[in-house]
Amino acid sequence: MFRHQGKSRTLKHNLRIAIVLSFVAGIVNITGYLAFKQLTTNVTGHFALFIYDVADFNFWKGTIYFLYIFSFLFGSFLSSFLIEKYRENKQLNVFLLPTIIECMVLISIGIVSNFIEIKYPNLIVCCLLFAMGLQNSFVTKISNAIVRTTHLTGLFTDLGIDISQLFFLKKDLERQKIKANMKLRIYIISFFFTGGLVGWIFYSKFNFKLNTLILGAIILIASLFYDDLRYKLIKTKRKFNQRRINKSQSCTN
Repeated sequence: MFRHQGKSRTLKHNLRIAIVLSFVAGIVNITGYLAFKQLTTNVTGHFALFIYDVADFNFWKGTIYFLYIFSFLFGSFLSSFLIEKYRENKQLNVFLLPTIIECMVLISIGIVSNFIEIKYPNLIVCCLLFAMGLQNSFVTKISNAIVRTTHLTGLFTDLGIDISQLFFLKKDLERQKIKANMKLRIYIISFFFTGGLVGWIFYSKFNFKLNTLILGAIILIASLFYDDLRYKLIKTKRKFNQRRINKSQSCTN
């Protein structure tokens, strides 16, 4: 899920990571909105408000929206920088570092909110946008820009295009490819919605408040452990099979 790249990456790998990360993004998005009345998984709306304030000569007011945008940008930059810096290290899962940083941000906000009254909500919003910038960047690099999990505008656009293409494509191979793309996008949209719904329940009904973000971090950490365990099991199985083949060949000789 987190390790396979390039030609070795399949639809199944993309579906797995899309489910996990879109679910987490849904949790972060609804938690940020319920707590601070701000969207924390994309910057489209913030960019519009930034332009509005600048056009109205409210430069100081517009600064906060600029910081929102910059936070998302910096998260994306840092994620990509870390991946490229450690890519040559074959022993390290390069996507582990951005994921761990994202988890640390979410957990820290949740824990701190239990002991300190949040007097600077804009700082927390910036941290959440930074975390989502990290996530959007590393999932983009993992999937070769096929999977995006923090905002839905492009997904609905692509889904509409894919649906229209079904009316014109005649070759079965092309139709299968389009259907696979549609399946991936529907999964992302569905689990983003589900994550938002679960986040709302934990935030409002169970009164978790900002601790809801810890739930998102736990899901990420669990997925990392699952991915690492699965990778080790597959590696062990391959070694065992290879030894058995080598043993049978030596006996034959």
